[in-house]
Amino acid sequence: MYTNEFSNDEITVTYEPSVCIHAEKCAKQLSNVFRTSIIPWINLDNAGTNSIINQIKKCPSGALKYHKNENKKAS
Repeated sequence: MYTNEFSNDEITVTYEPSVCIHAEKCAKQLSNVFRTSIIPWINLDNAGTNSIINQIKKCPSGALKYHKNENKKAS
């Protein structure tokens, strides 16, 4: 299964195109992050982490998922 992955310092978002039902909730409700006409179409720098997570939770197909990145401190 093909998956796209997008990361910033706080989270990693994955998108599975074969699962997506193209309801476009992400693009309609948080268009500054989920942009249908620009590649890469997900830009995690355009909103706060909590806003992005809340939008991903609204994905009706489950094609969008996220996990929080571990903060690695230098020893």
